[in-house]
Amino acid sequence: MPAQNLLERYEARRTRRFLDNQERMSGWLPSWRTRARRRLLTVILAVVLACMFVATTATYFVPLAALAWLPLTLVFLVTWTSLQIVSSRLSDAPRHALDEREISERNSARSIGLGVAQVLVMIPILALLVGSTIDSVDHQDLAYAAGGFTLASILFAGCLPAMILAWIRPDDDPEDRL
Repeated sequence: MPAQNLLERYEARRTRRFLDNQERMSGWLPSWRTRARRRLLTVILAVVLACMFVATTATYFVPLAALAWLPLTLVFLVTWTSLQIVSSRLSDAPRHALDEREISERNSARSIGLGVAQVLVMIPILALLVGSTIDSVDHQDLAYAAGGFTLASILFAGCLPAMILAWIRPDDDPEDRL
């Protein structure tokens, strides 16, 4: 066997760690591993992320709206972690841990996430570019709101592949769990 380069060793180690973690967490939240429950978590996550967008946009008009991020972040972390557990983290699985169909679905979902990130991040960029030329705009509040919107955009785009995969994947075959 030829000597592996650094990237190949990293991928092999990452695959081993992923499979070990997957085996360890395979029994966690067993009643939540159905399609209906994954979809419920996906909807909750989408609502939380939408509230983050609203809260960060509201910070331009009402700076205290930034306080809404604290409870939203807590709900986000619990929901996101739960979704990752029940969907077996397929959206960020190494390619050697997946079959061809799973790789294709994962790559397609990631591509959608990247496209969404590019579009959503353009919104605060354009707001900053245009807003910086208008004297009546509060530039400090605009920068804060745009930064929060960018953060919410990256969170949404980063979660989107897992949300898509959790939504489209069928229930596991009961025989596979034996």
